[in-house]
Parts: sequence; structure tokens; C-alpha cells
Amino acid sequence: MDAQGRRAVVVGNSDGVGLALTRQLVAAGWTVAGVSRSGSDLTAPGYTHNVADVTGDAYRTVLAGAVDRLGGVDVCVYAAGVGEFFDLGDLAAQTRALEVNLIGAARTVEVVVPAMVAGGGGHLVGLSSLADAAPSAQAPGYAAAKAGLTSYLVGLRGALRPHGVRVTVVRFGFVDTKMAKSPVKPMLLSVERAADVVRDCLRTRPAVVSRPRRMAAVVRVAGVAARVAARR
Repeated sequence: MDAQGRRAVVVGNSDGVGLALTRQLVAAGWTVAGVSRSGSDLTAPGYTHNVADVTGDAYRTVLAGAVDRLGGVDVCVYAAGVGEFFDLGDLAAQTRALEVNLIGAARTVEVVVPAMVAGGGGHLVGLSSLADAAPSAQAPGYAAAKAGLTSYLVGLRGALRPHGVRVTVVRFGFVDTKMAKSPVKPMLLSVERAADVVRDCLRTRPAVVSRPRRMAAVVRVAGVAARVAARR
């Protein structure tokens, strides 16, 4: 997949995993269009940056323009994400987590999937979270959005396979970004290591990848208990 001339869109790439992945792809000879609500200092041959909020009215238009300027899209990575701890005085923050992490991804699908199908195929990758395994009283909007994202993308994988589009969900635990707000961050991944995981997915195109593996196993067991407790 790291061949000269490959075209990628990375959404949410002004920092974090999205930025690290963008740097890797550009260095490997890809033509990349970034889309983020913030500007970017990244300047490199083959890279263009587009400013748009995934929740804004102009987002679809900006994204479609980026795809058109690329001449199509082979890979789209949705790396945009926000999350806040629950605060009864700021329920809008939970709503925004749903809008960015889930609805923003769905809006992205509306634009890039038809372009991929028209071009004969492609690969859609969404960055989800191990937090999708169970409801969370600490960050209910974030956990719900990631659960929805994982479910939606796994369903899309089956729906889009006959049309030549592959879909991958990458479920991360704690990654060393501004999103990692917990005071305790076991098995913390660097953004470079997380970007390496995504890059490997571009080669193998699996359905779901969960990292770190040990944390995924722990979360799977804890998730069962949490779902039982949440229904009480």
C-alpha cells in the first residue's frame, strides 16, 4: 500500500494519531489531503490541508472538494474525536462527543464511499476505542459514540464488500494525546506506535484491530460486568 501515487484523506489530522499518520504517509510517497477544524503547520510535497469542522454545515462540501482535487480517494482515515468527563452543568459536551465521534464519521461516509465505488474500490478506516465495550458513567457520550462507530463500521464492511470497498475499525486504548484525560493511563501507546498500527491496517485491511491486545482482553471481561451493572 505504500506505493507512490496512492491518494488518502485523513480527517482530524492537525494533531495526535491523525497527524502522525499523515506524516508517515507523506514520507512514504502518498498524496494526502488533511481535513481538520484547525490549521496545520505541515508543509510537504503531496500534502494539502483543508479547514472544516466535521459538525459544520460546510463539512461535506469541503471534504468533497478535497476528494475532487485528489482525483479520487483510495484510503480515508477518520481520526477526528473529542471526549469530556460527565458534567451535569455541561451536557452539551456529551452531545458534541456524539456529533464528532459518530455523526461526523457518518457524514464522511456519505462523501467518500460513493467516490470510492466510482473509482473501483477503496479502504475506509475509523479510529474507535476500547471504550466501546461498555457504557461509561464517567464519559457516557464518548463511550456511546465509539460503540456506535464500531457497530456502524462493522456493518458497513459487510454492506460495502460487494462494491469493492473495505472497512476497518481500529480500537485503541490510551494513546498519548490530548484525548487521554484520565489520571491513570495503563499501557499508554505513543502516537507514533498508534500510527504504525493504522499503517499496518492499510496493508492487511482487517475488519477490527484492538490495541493493546492485553488491554482489549481485560476490557472485554470488564465490559460484561459493566453492562450488567448498568441495567440495575
